[in-house]
Parts: sequence; C-alpha cells; structure tokens
Amino acid sequence: MSTITTALGTGRARRLRAALTLLLAALAAAGAPFYFAPFQVFQLTMVLLYAVALSGLNLLVGYGGQISLGHGAFFAAGAYTAAVMLDRYDTGHLATLPVAAAGCFLLGLGFGVPALRLSGLYLALVTLSFAVFLPPLLKRLEPVTGGSMGLTVDKLQPPAWSGLAEDQWLYFVVLAVTAVVLLLARNLLRSRVGRALLAVRDNESAAEVMGVRLSLHKTLAFAWSAMFAGVAGCLYTWVIGFVSPDSFSFVLSITLLAGLVVGGLASLYGPLLGAAFVMYVPSVSQDLSDAAPGVVFGLLIIVVMFVAPTGLAGLPGRIRSAVARRPIRTTAAVDQTPEAEPAPDGVPESQAESMPPATLTSADPAVADAEPVGASPRTEKE
Repeated sequence: MSTITTALGTGRARRLRAALTLLLAALAAAGAPFYFAPFQVFQLTMVLLYAVALSGLNLLVGYGGQISLGHGAFFAAGAYTAAVMLDRYDTGHLATLPVAAAGCFLLGLGFGVPALRLSGLYLALVTLSFAVFLPPLLKRLEPVTGGSMGLTVDKLQPPAWSGLAEDQWLYFVVLAVTAVVLLLARNLLRSRVGRALLAVRDNESAAEVMGVRLSLHKTLAFAWSAMFAGVAGCLYTWVIGFVSPDSFSFVLSITLLAGLVVGGLASLYGPLLGAAFVMYVPSVSQDLSDAAPGVVFGLLIIVVMFVAPTGLAGLPGRIRSAVARRPIRTTAAVDQTPEAEPAPDGVPESQAESMPPATLTSADPAVADAEPVGASPRTEKE
C-alpha cells in the first residue's frame, strides 16, 4: 500500500512540475515579442517554423525508423502552394494553410507507396533524389512558379484591432500553429497509430505478427510527415513573402535532418532544440566569417554527437544518470578496502598492532623453527 501511495505521489509531483514548466514556457513565449527587437522576433518566428517541419520529420525518422533526405522538397511544395494561391488566384492567407497541408499529405501518401519496398540507404537515396530534382523542375514551370526569379507575395498583415506590429503578429500566428502541431503530434504518438509506428521501428517482424499492417503505417508516416512539412512551408511564405527554387535546395533537407539529430530523435522537445540549432548557429557564426557557418555547424554536430549521442533533449538525463552513479562508485570503492589480518593466537590485539610482521609470524611454532630468509646456513659446530 505504501508503494502505491509513493508512486501516486511521484506521479502527481511529475505532473505538477510539467504543468508549471508549460505555464512558464507559455508566459515566456507570450512576452517575447514585446521584449526583443524586430529582427530577434523574426528569428524566433523562424525557430517555431522550423520546429513544425522537424516535428514531421521526427514522426518519420525518430518514431517510424525510416530515413528521409528529401524533407526539404515537401517544405518547398507547401511554400509554393501558398505562394501560387496568393499570387495567381489572390486568395486569403488563411485559406492557403489547409490546402498546403492537404496537398502535401497526398504527396507524401503517394511517395510512401514506392518507399515500402525500400529501407535504409536505398530509401535515403530515393528521397534525396526527390529533393535534388525539384528545384530544377520549379525553374522549368515558369508560368506557374515564376521560374528562377521566384514569386513575391504579400506578408500576412495584422488586423487593426490587434494593435500589433507585423513581426509581432506573424510571431503569434506561427506560435499558435506550432502549438497545435506539437499537440497533434503528441496525441498522434500516444494513439494506436503511434504505438504501431514504434512497434514497426523496433522490430518489423514482431509487429507484423502482432497484427500491425506495415504498409499502412509506413505510408501514413510519410503522409503525416509531409503534411507537417507543407504547413511549415506555408508559414515560410507568410513570413518571408518570397519563394524561389534556390531557397529549397537539397542542402535544406540535409540541414533539417542534422537539426533533428542534434535536437534529439524520438523526443517531443527535440524539434524545438533542433530548430534553434539550425537557426542560430549559422546566424551567430556568420559574424565571424563568411566561411564560418559551415565549419562551425559541422564542428558543433561532431561535439554534440560525442557529448550527447541522444541529442540535446537527452543531455539532462545523461547528466542525472552520471550524478546518480557517482556515489555508488564511491561506496563500492570503500567496500573493497582490505580488512586487517587477525592477530595470532595468544597475542592481544592492542599488542599485535605495535608488533612488526616478523614478530607476529614467529608466534607460529612451525614458522619459528624455520631459518630467516638470507641467513647463513648453520654448521655442525654451532
């Protein structure tokens, strides 16, 4: 009974800490655009935007166990869907979000079907080829996409009743969408679909024996991942107001995957940390030199992989484990201290402590008759 009570108390304390942490994070996020400068608010908006894309990639790679190097292509598809609708058809900004999400979901669904027969490096190469040939294709479709010149559209403007500046309004809109996406990803992973994805990732044969349909869940993983990337691309068009094929090269796909690995695979908070890494590391290192962003980015990835193989999200857990193991090692070292040898028979312990080892040994009659080591042999005369 006491064990159950202790477990319940621990669970309540954990939920209370999580609620307080979430409340503090919400307050900090709500007050950030009023404290920072406009450019810093823009950077925070881009971090949230990348976090949406990394959340989708996390579903596919972290929880689905599949490798994708073409996530930037789905990001570009969502961005161009919003840009074409705004430029060619003069629709509202909010109308572009569901269309981009649905279009990228269908695109991921169609792309996931041929990917069922591939895995590992083969799947990575196929997805990378998708990210490589999409920018040249966008340049060829000049009547629709604007070709190499791209498309320039109006940014999402704040309503008059809000009283907010443009950067502040964009930040709050992207923050709301990011919160909805993270909540949706959390609920999805805790549902039957999420448990099936984890089973497929850990052992496909065992999952299939348990009744999990591999083809369905692998395809859905691609579809959900592409949908989140499309939403992020749509938000990118709202924030930047310009799209071009050169903005969505295959380097973007590799950067997103690197950011997810650094942030932490199979972690709900890993995409946020990875998005901050992707946004701030090149921006800060750009002040050092034009060639510094690539060098610093690569070196920091190597350092993070050595210090925290599970990503930045798993670093606190590794620190707690290291601190918890340290007293155990100290106690084990104390327990291995050799005990003092007991005193010979007939010799008090207090006297035995002051006696030299030779004296203690001579208490044994068999040893007392033996000659000391190194002594000269006895003669008959002696």
